[in-house]
Amino acid sequence: MKEATAVGPKHGVFYRALSEFRHFGTYPFNMRILLLTNMLYAFVLPVVELFVGTYIMRNSSELAYVVGYQLAVYTGIPITFLINGFLMRRIRIAHLYSFGMLLSGVSMAVMMSLETLELDGIILAGLIMGLSYGFFWANRDFLALASTDDGNRNYYYGLESFFNTVASVVVPGMIGAFLGATADHGWFAGNINFAYKLVTLFVFVLTIVASAVVTRGRFAEPKHERFIFRHFDALWQRMMRLAVLKGIAQGYIVTAPSMLVMTLVGNETTLGTLQSIGAIVSAVLLYLLGRFTTSRHRVAIFSAGLLLFALGGAFNAVLYSATGVIVFMLCLVLGRPLMDLGYFPIQLRVIDYVSRKEHRNSYAYIFIHEFALYLGRFFGCGLFIVMTLAVSDTFAIRYALLIIGIIQLVSIVISRNITHTLDRLER
Repeated sequence: MKEATAVGPKHGVFYRALSEFRHFGTYPFNMRILLLTNMLYAFVLPVVELFVGTYIMRNSSELAYVVGYQLAVYTGIPITFLINGFLMRRIRIAHLYSFGMLLSGVSMAVMMSLETLELDGIILAGLIMGLSYGFFWANRDFLALASTDDGNRNYYYGLESFFNTVASVVVPGMIGAFLGATADHGWFAGNINFAYKLVTLFVFVLTIVASAVVTRGRFAEPKHERFIFRHFDALWQRMMRLAVLKGIAQGYIVTAPSMLVMTLVGNETTLGTLQSIGAIVSAVLLYLLGRFTTSRHRVAIFSAGLLLFALGGAFNAVLYSATGVIVFMLCLVLGRPLMDLGYFPIQLRVIDYVSRKEHRNSYAYIFIHEFALYLGRFFGCGLFIVMTLAVSDTFAIRYALLIIGIIQLVSIVISRNITHTLDRLER
């Protein structure tokens, strides 16, 4: 009996959670600081990605405005990567990272301050959000590359995806319920735009806390080296093709949920509820994948995410109804983090190899990688706008996801080729 009593608790949920926390403590200090910062900011991203789109839809009813906003965001990002490359020679990288997070709140404040939503104001808010994303992702990618190695990147991105997925459960559900209750119960005199402003305040508070955490890191500052080049190794050029394909889908991943739900399903309450369905299972799965998989599993994980995205697009195209939207959202909730969990470690591994081979600053590859993503995003958003103008809004929102999902499947072949080439070269 005594032995059973002693052993039993070690198999309990509390003991397991404590064991995982201790395991987290075995990783490098900077890696842990970066993960904690990303955990806090994970609760901002769903607000920025989902509810800004629904705010535009609610106040303009123009699908093209939502896509125009996203295209302005994507235009601001590579420009900021260029500016960041020069600023990081003079300003601490943690401060640039913090500035990027704080700008997301500024962009939302600009959007909420517009009395009427016109395209020029939407584009201005989008460009500011692009600046925010640019400073955020440029420095986040650089710090992730510097704070991790190929042996712990599955765990790093698995835990980061776990945070993002948990946030996609909690934040859309809470904010969707808050916005829905404001409309249904007449809170703030039924002024839902005031409720959006309170959400913006919530974003500001979280970004300030996240900024305070990241400044505690002991990150090495980048060297003052050239980061703009025209010619790259053949392996990196293959990585650029993979980045273009990834970029094609990114615009739809961000804008499609709000457009589909507001068009076919209902209101913000429904949006929050749909994002929460299935995400808990996804979060647990992602943590386990990050904890127990290795580099040889990355292509399979990446491929699973791509197939889920294509499957969701097919259901949406065939059904084009509330049921089709629900299936697509479930596929996206699981597929998107799987794509990221497979893609980012592959990208960083390629940067590790080619930066050593070509004796270049690793930021040079982070910088040009963003321009490849932008080419894909521009093509994806442009395709949607062309389909909207040439045929109709309904045709674009129904079939664009399927077309992009099928195009994305080419990434499976390219990622497998890159991984096999790296395996051979490193042997």
